[in-house]
Amino acid sequence: MASGWPAVLVEGDVRLRPLRRRDQDTWMALRAQNAAWLEPWDATSPVPVSGPRPSFGTFVRTLSAQARAGVTLPFAIDHADRLVGQLTVSSIIYGSLRSAAIGYWVSEHVAGLGITPTAVALATDHCFQTLELHRVEINIRPENGPSLRVVEKLGFRDEGVREKYLHIQDRWCDHRTFALTVEDVPDGLLQRWRSRTVG
Repeated sequence: MASGWPAVLVEGDVRLRPLRRRDQDTWMALRAQNAAWLEPWDATSPVPVSGPRPSFGTFVRTLSAQARAGVTLPFAIDHADRLVGQLTVSSIIYGSLRSAAIGYWVSEHVAGLGITPTAVALATDHCFQTLELHRVEINIRPENGPSLRVVEKLGFRDEGVREKYLHIQDRWCDHRTFALTVEDVPDGLLQRWRSRTVG
C-alpha cells in the first residue's frame, strides 16, 4: 500500500475518506443535481472517446489503483456524515520535485460554509506531513469565483496564468496556478485556516 493511503482525515464535521463503490447512488445524485454548477469546470477529452462511459465502479477501481500506485489520492468529502463532494490529490511526484496538485468539487447547497477550505487544508497537510511533499498546487479557471475564494481564504500564492492549460468543455482553457510550499505553513495549513476562522 502506498504511503499515506488509505487515509481518513477529520476536522470538526468535515471528513476526508477514500471514495467507495457504495457511494455510487449519492455521488451520482449529487452530480446530477449540481450539473449546472459543476459542468462549466469539468475537464473533457480533446480526443474523441467512443463507446459507453465507464461505470462508477470502474471509476472508483481506477482511482483506487492509482492510489495504491502512489500517484493519486481520491477522497470523498463528507459533512456531518453525508457525502457532499470529492477532493483528489493527483500528479504526485517525488524525486527532486516532491509536488502534487489538488482538485475538488462540492455540492452547491454546501458552498460557502467553509467545508472546501477545510478539506483542502486537511489534504495539504497530509501531503506535507505524511507524504513529505514540498509543494502543492491548485489550478483554477479565472472565471471560477467560488474556487478562487477557496485559495484566497487559505492564503495560497498566485503564481500566474497557464495559457490553454486544460481541456474544459471542448476547448483549451487558461488556468491560474496557486501554490504553497511546506515552508509557507510551518505549523500546517489547517492551523492557519483555524486562526483565520476564530471569532
